[in-house]
Amino acid sequence: MSIRQYLTIHKRSKFSNSGIAISAVNAPGGGGRPGGKSARWSNRTELLRRRDFRNFYLGYCTSMLGTGMSRIALTFAVLESGGSATDLGYVLAANVVPQVLFMIGGGVLADRLGRRPVMLLTDASRFAVQGVLAASLLLGRPSLWEFVLLSALLSVGEGFFNPALGGLRADIAPRALLADANALIGVAQNAAAVLGPAIAGTLVAVTSPALVIAFDAASYGVSVLALASLRIPPAGVPVQSPWQDLTESWSVFKSQSWLWIVTVQFSLFNLFTWAPYLLLGPILARAYLGGAAAWGIVTAAFAGGSVLGGVFMVGRRRPDRPLLYAAICTAGYPIPCLMLVLHAPVYAVAGGALLAGLGGAIAGALDSTVQQQQIPPGMLARISAIQLTGSYALGSAAWVVIGPIAGLVGAVPLLAFGAGYAAVSSAVVAALPSIRSVRWQPAKTPVATPQTGPAAEPTAG
Repeated sequence: MSIRQYLTIHKRSKFSNSGIAISAVNAPGGGGRPGGKSARWSNRTELLRRRDFRNFYLGYCTSMLGTGMSRIALTFAVLESGGSATDLGYVLAANVVPQVLFMIGGGVLADRLGRRPVMLLTDASRFAVQGVLAASLLLGRPSLWEFVLLSALLSVGEGFFNPALGGLRADIAPRALLADANALIGVAQNAAAVLGPAIAGTLVAVTSPALVIAFDAASYGVSVLALASLRIPPAGVPVQSPWQDLTESWSVFKSQSWLWIVTVQFSLFNLFTWAPYLLLGPILARAYLGGAAAWGIVTAAFAGGSVLGGVFMVGRRRPDRPLLYAAICTAGYPIPCLMLVLHAPVYAVAGGALLAGLGGAIAGALDSTVQQQQIPPGMLARISAIQLTGSYALGSAAWVVIGPIAGLVGAVPLLAFGAGYAAVSSAVVAALPSIRSVRWQPAKTPVATPQTGPAAEPTAG
């Protein structure tokens, strides 16, 4: 799952839940009938006609494609440099652990200095890191410590970038179009997950991992140019210490019961369900589905479903109870695990993965938008960092213990438990009053005309 890992309101009070249902008139793409097909198309493309979001999105798509390509290239680069499976494990761990460790600090820094400056610095740094790795590969065979060090530095950049991204969305998209922004960002992430490995596999076969990693470095350069072009007011001067910023955001996080409920749900989901699925799924695919080709179909089906879910959300009428709708959509997550448990054929496992990706993309877009509606703008990066860290920390640790546990009890019982948890947790969360009571916060849709930047949003209430 990414996590997938997603954040503004000033109603009657800072953290109140509005009971106002969004209407078909005020929702982006809501209703859709009065204006005909041209109006519906205008609603779906309005965000991309806005200069700041369009520039950012082009840079982000390029960067995500490079990232999707570099993961395959890095694997083959380590192996072609004489690395073992254990060595590759060290490199992959270095790609994950620093991100989790630095995420909360990254969120605090992004809210203090501004999201764009932090993202500019991290992408410029990642441009340099990948450039060094590409050069090292072109000149010879890097040692294991070089792979680990450069992967860790890249992961630190990810830890600073992702919380800032959680806040930047509200800076470059008007309130009425935040759900579209979240959906489109999800589309970019998941499309890159499909296209990146496919392109990289072909390029590595006919050229070398070094050239693919060099392309990833260049993609970060494109992102730097895109971020530099954004017209966003600078952040205000901090009025309290970083520690006070962190404790303040933690108090807000705890006060929002829906927020920590969803965080706990996905923290345990990544531990019990998704990490075992990602690790044990390929093993079962090799045992009875037909090997790597079959698992590639399953993985592509999940990413394809995620892309469809993101596209579906753009310009659509929003549900009145978004978190309830999101919880229902997460009911697709246990299906691919269950199909593997039942030793279903590859088309059934792939179909379950497609449904899981479809529902997960819709749920992710809604969750992120509710966070942006309910949390004060100045705290978005910090709250995003707390949620991302909470959601993924246990899942990252699970990689160490899943193998030994599966060796004791077997892969099938472990996946069956994961499927059961995912199904029960979705039902429990959907039944909780604090989830069902959160209502969509409507906002007036800005006039659909090209602008030099996001329109100023009217103060609600």
